Amino acid sequence: MRASARRAHPHPRPFATAGLAAVALATLSLAACSGSGEGEGVRKEGAASSQPSVPGATALPSESSKSSDSSKSPQAGQASQGKPGAEKGGPTGATPHGAQRTGATRDPYAPENRVPCTAANTKVVAVPLSRPLNHMLLTVTNTGSKMCDLKGYPVVKFEGAQSVPPVMENTKPQAVTSLPPGGEGYASVILSAGDGSGGEGYTARSLEVGFQGSDKMAKAALPAKGVHIDDALRVTYWVSTSEDALS
Repeated sequence: MRASARRAHPHPRPFATAGLAAVALATLSLAACSGSGEGEGVRKEGAASSQPSVPGATALPSESSKSSDSSKSPQAGQASQGKPGAEKGGPTGATPHGAQRTGATRDPYAPENRVPCTAANTKVVAVPLSRPLNHMLLTVTNTGSKMCDLKGYPVVKFEGAQSVPPVMENTKPQAVTSLPPGGEGYASVILSAGDGSGGEGYTARSLEVGFQGSDKMAKAALPAKGVHIDDALRVTYWVSTSEDALS
């Protein structure tokens, strides 16, 4: 009985060993599955760690975003510098121009506020001179309320004269002589030649003075004895000083 019992005992061992092996394999499989899941979880957490974990925090810009911003900022600066209004301003730049226009309408020297000098807005005085010899000075005064322009030279018409005397071109000023209200302009008249080269001549006792561009004549009184004129009769251009008229 003992011998048979001993032989019968070893038979169950192979089954127990096989069962243990199966359990071990199952355990390893579960461990392997669990390990692969944890690896993926670690990688996912690592990828998400670059984003801010605190609510409200701002992530630092990446290198690509920095280069993009730097490429945009010069263009934005050029756009602001390229607009004149950014420095001068549209309304600011327009204000001086508007002020000039407004001032021009009040400026007595502005073209729209100036009129030609005529017999209607002036007074003419004729004064014979002893020096220079045989000269007469014409003085015209602006009696109007606006500035007037003395264009060219006086149109001088003596009593009995067949024509008006010519002008001496070398006396032409660089600009038109303009008279403000109350202002004076001047011209001289060479009445005759001192050496007799102008012919016999005659004595004139009345004088009228006209202006370029106007048909009206202004009377200018002469001395009672009149003035002697001959073919040497000449006039100068209108100028702003008596010195220039007699030089």
